[in-house]
Amino acid sequence: MIKLRDKLYQMFILGTEGGGYKKALQLGLGGIIFFTNDIQSIDQFKTLIKKIKENSLIPPFLSIDQEGGRVERTENIHHGKKYLSAKYAFEKGTDYLSNQTQEIAEELNDFGINLNFAPCIDTNTNPNNPIIGERAFSSEPDEVIIGEKIVSNIYKNNRIIPCIKHFPGHGDTNTDSHLTLPEIKMPLDEMEKTHIKPFKAAIENGADLIMIAHMHCECFDKETIPTSLSKNTIDYLRNTLNYNGVIISDDMIMKGVRSFGETQAAIMAINAGINMLIYRNSDQNIINIIENIYQKAIIDKELQNKINISYEKIIKLKTKYLILNQGVELDAIK
Repeated sequence: MIKLRDKLYQMFILGTEGGGYKKALQLGLGGIIFFTNDIQSIDQFKTLIKKIKENSLIPPFLSIDQEGGRVERTENIHHGKKYLSAKYAFEKGTDYLSNQTQEIAEELNDFGINLNFAPCIDTNTNPNNPIIGERAFSSEPDEVIIGEKIVSNIYKNNRIIPCIKHFPGHGDTNTDSHLTLPEIKMPLDEMEKTHIKPFKAAIENGADLIMIAHMHCECFDKETIPTSLSKNTIDYLRNTLNYNGVIISDDMIMKGVRSFGETQAAIMAINAGINMLIYRNSDQNIINIIENIYQKAIIDKELQNKINISYEKIIKLKTKYLILNQGVELDAIK
């Protein structure tokens, strides 16, 4: 039997900084997220990925934020060549966007990356938005829908999981969730018409993975709580939009969520219905958070149930994209 602790570790994607990921992989860590510092040369990066795979109890998600433009992790090996951000690629036309996405997909495939935290399908309605801007295809939801479909389908065709983000839509914020908790005071019907609309279309297009933003939406919660910790937000995504795939948090290191207490924020997210949590590093502090949750889960039946549900969704997604062969590999680790 796969143990509760292994299942819990599957719910986390950690960065390499701090080094705790090495032991965590042997305990069932769900995945690794790579940043610019991890990619110094092509050979070095491929070697790192090979070692990670060899060291893993369960084959991991090997993930990256490779959107193009200012969110691109291959700067050290591209030597000045840059992919265009979503806005500028989209403005050049659907053929350009398709060709660039295919190029990114082939490069990620060559490295062994199986998950890209893209496309960004926020509708960028606030010109002063400090965090989205050119990362969005457009300020018009119908154009965002066109861009999402092109990009997601190309990644899927290349056996890379696309992660659409940042639900329920970060496009109208005027602060950066890395630094504080952005507030959205828009009524639900307006959110649905502009910001939620691309997510609804993406779900209908077969989205497998959705990232939740750290921001407070008054239409979901009167009290100040991030959407990433909000049961109302997750219930809306599950029950109103009929989404059945994996839900992942944005980076849990961000200031927009950390003020709720490190372990407590993670438990709140899991209890709200988040299936996976991202931490950009893997120092001892992060490992302690996972172990603290495990100690609580031993005696908390509701938390155990959430972990079991999440584990099943994660394994189903890994099986769908051939990251693991369920019959063979899961039997082997029992």
